[in-house]
Amino acid sequence: MVNIVTLLKSLVQTLMKFNGVEPKKVEIEPGTVMNFWAPAKPKTEETQKPNVVLVHGFGLDGILTWMFQVLALRSHYSVYVPDLLFFGDSITAAGNRSPRFQADCLVTGLRKLGVERCVVMGLSYGGMIGFKMAELYPDLVESMVVCGSVEALTESLSNRRLKRLGFRRWSECLMPTTVEGVKEMFRVGTHWLPPWIPNWIFKDYLEVMFSHRKEREELLEALVIRDEDFTPYHYHQRMHLLWGDGDKIFDLEVAQNLKEQLGEKAKLQYIEKAGHISQLERPCAYNAHLKRILASLTAYEQLQ
Repeated sequence: MVNIVTLLKSLVQTLMKFNGVEPKKVEIEPGTVMNFWAPAKPKTEETQKPNVVLVHGFGLDGILTWMFQVLALRSHYSVYVPDLLFFGDSITAAGNRSPRFQADCLVTGLRKLGVERCVVMGLSYGGMIGFKMAELYPDLVESMVVCGSVEALTESLSNRRLKRLGFRRWSECLMPTTVEGVKEMFRVGTHWLPPWIPNWIFKDYLEVMFSHRKEREELLEALVIRDEDFTPYHYHQRMHLLWGDGDKIFDLEVAQNLKEQLGEKAKLQYIEKAGHISQLERPCAYNAHLKRILASLTAYEQLQ
């Protein structure tokens, strides 16, 4: 029997190629290769379009996370969708699992693809990578859109969120080993999970989407830092926070605290009846918000 998730991935990838977005593997350094879904046309033909980089979270690879947004944005933007290391077709022989290493590799790959300036949009884990990019490479990252994420996952914040969700470790939530575990991951990630979805779909997801388990668990361990090791950074970039109002992982209180931490350059918008993965739950509402946000960000940068 055909695995429905494998079939979906194949269909999405074919659809992307039909719409002018194709996979490009970039060697970052010996032993490290990152896959990007990027415009099929040479960069010289895309120079009039602003660059938007969509960075995925922990539950899916890049193109499955952002498929609806790629289709919505491709006409007016040069869209780049990386697979972070140990997701999709990205891999490294290096032992570094830190968010900074992910950010360094991602920036190197973008520059090799000819991206000099961009808006970075990060979901959850991808948002934390995006913050590192904005901190370390302000010449590349002109502004950010943050979705269901935080600047850094401190021990105190991590413990509070895990306790509220009912897990001891993030790997229990994000790296399930059973069908029921996959269902619980989607219950946590969505505003409302339809009860009529059959178990075989979750089984197919479990069989396909959790490669490199050991390495991904190490990524999660490296993500949590001691409170005393975290100092909020003063970003010069404009920040726009786009949140599902039913986000269970990082709720509205976390969103509001992040906005206050980032200061007057940050704006916050909510999507009603949406959870942590609002870009998949309510893609039409999400894309409408996103188009307005990107239009304002790119217009602002053009005036500078």
